Amino acid sequence: MAKSRNLLADHFPDAVSAEPGLFSQVFARLRQTARLMCGVPDYDTYIRHLRATHPDRDVPTYAEFFTLCQNRRFGVGGGMQARCC
Repeated sequence: MAKSRNLLADHFPDAVSAEPGLFSQVFARLRQTARLMCGVPDYDTYIRHLRATHPDRDVPTYAEFFTLCQNRRFGVGGGMQARCC
């Protein structure tokens, strides 16, 4: 049996197979945290919420979502509103 050049894969095959998924999850959380710090909630989470609780509303594009978040954060267009419901 020829050994691969990846020593982790040779000695810990389960850990290596789980690593890309873990890295993706950590990166997604870091990206979501950075966006929340800037005042932009996660678009995918917003879309899931919108479809689950407000099925009659149209789904905004990402550009419309970004504008909506900025207007809410800085109080443009009728004051600040923290959430839709």
